[in-house]
Amino acid sequence: MPTRRHVLTLAAAGVAAPAILRAQSDGVPAADRAAELDQLHALIVRRDGEEVLAERYGGRGLDAVANVKSVSKTLLALLTGVAIDRGVLEGVNQPVVPLLERGAFGDARDDITVGDLLSMRAGLESVSGGSYGEWVSSGDWVGFALERDLVADPGGRFIYSTGGWHLLGVALSNAADRSLLSLARDWLGAPLGVDFAPWVADPQGNYLGGNDMGISPRGLSRIGQMVLDGGRWNDTQVVAESWIARSWEPNARSPFSGDSYGYGWFLTQLSGTPVRYGRGYGGQVLAVAPEAATVIAITSDPTQPARSGGYFGDLKGLMETVLA
Repeated sequence: MPTRRHVLTLAAAGVAAPAILRAQSDGVPAADRAAELDQLHALIVRRDGEEVLAERYGGRGLDAVANVKSVSKTLLALLTGVAIDRGVLEGVNQPVVPLLERGAFGDARDDITVGDLLSMRAGLESVSGGSYGEWVSSGDWVGFALERDLVADPGGRFIYSTGGWHLLGVALSNAADRSLLSLARDWLGAPLGVDFAPWVADPQGNYLGGNDMGISPRGLSRIGQMVLDGGRWNDTQVVAESWIARSWEPNARSPFSGDSYGYGWFLTQLSGTPVRYGRGYGGQVLAVAPEAATVIAITSDPTQPARSGGYFGDLKGLMETVLA
């Protein structure tokens, strides 16, 4: 890990220290602040298209597969944008139930759209938190999530639910007649040189949408750079620039953090600059700050909680230090 001694050595040699090491908050350099976080596994910062900090603090390493937990929702939102651009899906207003091959329900479930699931406004009772264990222990994850009580109108209020994202993932897989793993590898992994490892699947063999994707910290940072560059990586338009812009338009607001939510991205401000981020259990983060030309990828111990008033609050402080 770069230390103050390394910075002084660079300065003595007439070499500018990386910007990340000069960024400070309350007098604490960002690299030093990161080292104080026991749950942190990896921190990668890209600025102006260059990797300016890449450090392992725990876990398996910067290029080894990590479980990015609910940052998977952000990745699935990108895949959905590619599917719409390629004509695999009709658009955000397309009803989801026919794609799930379940037949009509005769109620508001039939009105749930791709966009409702992308913005967590399906209106179905949450499949997260206390109900998550019951859901993944069931024999039919799609049926369990889809048959939850309707507690709001589709397109209404924000209800955090991994079950809704699984419905979206299965709908996309059915529409493409390919597994979600295959789509992730082909549409995101191949053009960026990033590998996706197989992750959890439901009893019917559908890869879990919205959780547990396996990707390296460095691979995650590359995806963030692609997003920052308007969906381009080198000479390839991976995701339509218009889709990224649409994904960053606020649709709802999280009652937990108070941050706005677009399509798979939370929208906030840190250190006075707009930040779009995906967040996963345990402290997994992909953050993009376009005005600061900065990408931040963080992986952490996926078995420990990261509440807003605890470790995730610490991570927000770290990101503020990076952006200061």
